[in-house]
Amino acid sequence: MVRFTLRSTQKLYPKTHWRLRRYSAYAAAIALVGGATAPFVTSFNTVAHAQTALFSDVAEGYWAEDYITPLAERGIISGFPDGSFRPNEPVTRAQFAALVRKAFPQNSTRNAISFGDVPTTYWAAPAIESAYTTGFLSGYPGNEFRPGQNIPRVQVLVSLANGLGYAPTASVTETLGIYQDQGAIPNYALDSVGAATEQQLVVNYPNVGQLRPNRVASRADVAAFIYQALAQTNQVATIASPYVAGGTGNVSTPVAQSRFVVPVGTQISVQYNNAEKILLAQDEPDPVPLSLTTTRNLQTQAGRVLIPAGSVVEGELRAQNGGAQFVADRIIANGVSYPVAATSNTVTEMETVRRGVNAGRVVRDAAIGAGAATILSGVLGDRTIEAKEVLGGAAAGAIAGVFLEKNSVDLIVIDPNTDLSLTVDSQFEVQ
Repeated sequence: MVRFTLRSTQKLYPKTHWRLRRYSAYAAAIALVGGATAPFVTSFNTVAHAQTALFSDVAEGYWAEDYITPLAERGIISGFPDGSFRPNEPVTRAQFAALVRKAFPQNSTRNAISFGDVPTTYWAAPAIESAYTTGFLSGYPGNEFRPGQNIPRVQVLVSLANGLGYAPTASVTETLGIYQDQGAIPNYALDSVGAATEQQLVVNYPNVGQLRPNRVASRADVAAFIYQALAQTNQVATIASPYVAGGTGNVSTPVAQSRFVVPVGTQISVQYNNAEKILLAQDEPDPVPLSLTTTRNLQTQAGRVLIPAGSVVEGELRAQNGGAQFVADRIIANGVSYPVAATSNTVTEMETVRRGVNAGRVVRDAAIGAGAATILSGVLGDRTIEAKEVLGGAAAGAIAGVFLEKNSVDLIVIDPNTDLSLTVDSQFEVQ
């Protein structure tokens, strides 16, 4: 009898999805056929959890949750080692420079300068130089940058408007009239805040009518502002929040109405983050559900990002014709789900697993289909084998008896990061 210790890495999906966070099994893997358990399987205990908050202190329903979580998933912001995000903590100018560099990689518009208070060995020196040369941030008189100074909300908005090249298109006085505290906006910032308001970058919690321009920006504030700026270039989904300040909305309207066709033959690069390889039985009885992530931006010739890197591709692995093929049925990009018909090439590479010889090496760091798990439990004898996870399949017991007397078995070996690149089979539209 084989005892599988199953481990899965944590992977984040949109809230509407469930994820399996922990697997454990004694004997092999479960294989239920019409409610009956395969003869040699003792038990299989699966603990399923609903999607929980990414950070311990950003609860579901928190006003900035929908800004913080996507940015964290894209690697633009991060939390702390204790699992917290600390949304109310202030952001320094150096920290903001680092965020801008990650969120908005752009070409330089002016030459770099050396700030007297930013040594070349300072952790944020490259980010500060980038933020300066791309026009997002400037210094103070006396050749100072003041990297450790907490950045006010108004400076964040000025930075984003300047760096992204936004200028007001309507009367600034009229635009800023929506703020009850418009008189507190510094004169130097009036045009930039007006432009940021028009572009709907401003998020005011808890009172949408109060800008609080000179208040130190919190980590939640900065996440909201940066997210809104990304939304205006269609890099993330638009959020319908009651805390987004008004304006002309002249950017978000055409974005919402624009649709682009992804043509037949388009290549989509994907990867599987939970295991280095996937093992399937040649006779895997059921399709194996699988979620992959895109590794590159899919964009138009004009540079508009349609499907950003890190988007989720859902589908299933199907064993057929002596090999296996991934068939995608939907892509979740920018919070929107798109039906898609795309397939990988058929993978036919095999690896022979012999009883009591190389099982541990083959299964190590692999995800295995339930059919393969069932076969291995019958072939390999009394060993403890560690696998990342067992993928799908409740009917694997139907094929188990065939292999109980065999000393070896050939399994399909898939390198998900190279073998499962997709080709679009039928054109689809992306918003």
